[in-house]
Amino acid sequence: MTRRAITLAGAAILIGGAAVVLAQRQQDPPPRMVPGQPIETRPPEKPDDKPVFPNQTRAPYRPGVAVDVTVITSKLNKPWSLVFLPDGRMLVTEKPGAMRIVDAHGTISQPISDVPQVVAIGQVGLLDVALDPAFGTNHRIFFTFSEPVDNGQSFHIAVARATLDENAHALKDVKVIFRSIPDLPSRRNANSGGRLVFAQDGTLFVAIGDRSSSPPWDRAQLLDNHLGKIVHITVDGQAAPGNPFAAKQGALPEIWSIGHRTEEGLTFDASGQLWETEHGPRGGDELNKIEKGKNYGWPVIVHGIDYPGSHIGKNISEKAGMEQPIYYWDPVIAPSGLAVYHGSLFPSWEGDILVGALRGTRISRLTMKNDRVVSEEPLLYDQHSRIRDVRVGPDGAVYVLTDTDGKLLVLKPKK
Repeated sequence: MTRRAITLAGAAILIGGAAVVLAQRQQDPPPRMVPGQPIETRPPEKPDDKPVFPNQTRAPYRPGVAVDVTVITSKLNKPWSLVFLPDGRMLVTEKPGAMRIVDAHGTISQPISDVPQVVAIGQVGLLDVALDPAFGTNHRIFFTFSEPVDNGQSFHIAVARATLDENAHALKDVKVIFRSIPDLPSRRNANSGGRLVFAQDGTLFVAIGDRSSSPPWDRAQLLDNHLGKIVHITVDGQAAPGNPFAAKQGALPEIWSIGHRTEEGLTFDASGQLWETEHGPRGGDELNKIEKGKNYGWPVIVHGIDYPGSHIGKNISEKAGMEQPIYYWDPVIAPSGLAVYHGSLFPSWEGDILVGALRGTRISRLTMKNDRVVSEEPLLYDQHSRIRDVRVGPDGAVYVLTDTDGKLLVLKPKK
């Protein structure tokens, strides 16, 4: 059977002063498209903020190749993630609690049956999905979702695995392998994270947001919980071997890195380096290079301010022992899906980082050199759609999900 989502009242309510801030800033100006100049023209939210190294923010614009944009479908319901099946079709998650298979012509399947029940409220529901590296033989998938506790009054981010029967449009042998702790009330539905990605060795990295309100709490800095962490687990949900805090008394052994806010993008590049994007508060959205045991600073250091306009903590953006973002945006773009381009269709993009943006309604293409951003180009900014996920297809095209208008787009070089 197909289980319905638990939908709670108040899903549109934002925590703290965020609703007021967003109401005042519904229309962002278009990006400035002047070669050699940054695309951002607004003053930063944090007026005294300064980058720590060149091009850490507001890198210069450099135009790239022209692209054609094709709408495969516009009939999805708040899509969150997609993954490519071996036959070329795509498995898509929809935040309210459904999975569907979509082909290249935009034909959408009936909902996949036996998806677990989710808490569908605000920023959470059915989230990311990934194929087992041996999917060709075992047909196994892994996915994240907001698992209800106490009939949906509370939830945590969970990871499940299941066998996908593509012909029957059904999941079989569904098993939750990991549950983040602690459970928190469903009104704390912001900053939940939920991305997952397979490493080359077949282990899983999972992003768990800090679920903080305003002013932020310090749980991202504490090792006795999964909030504001990236965790590293096996396909059975156990702590992966070699995790950095496994021998530390009182620490959860699954933790890989700490000091995160709300991680919305997670991917590996061709060298095996893990990259992540996360939302800042007002200002300070980040692109991070994730390394074992590192502390990424939230909420101690931040290139932004709190939603009501006040400083966060001691109002510092640097501290010894805490990592700087490779790149940050102030004002925010609300980064989402993340991909590193490898493919034949856009050879000039090879190794570039593609960052989807919800607030910024664009893809930021970041040209990289020695793990530093050297230029930024906005793509799809004229579509005015919230970008939820960005994936590079096996054909080298770039596939994009937009959440509020339910589109699946494909980008190819203009002929």
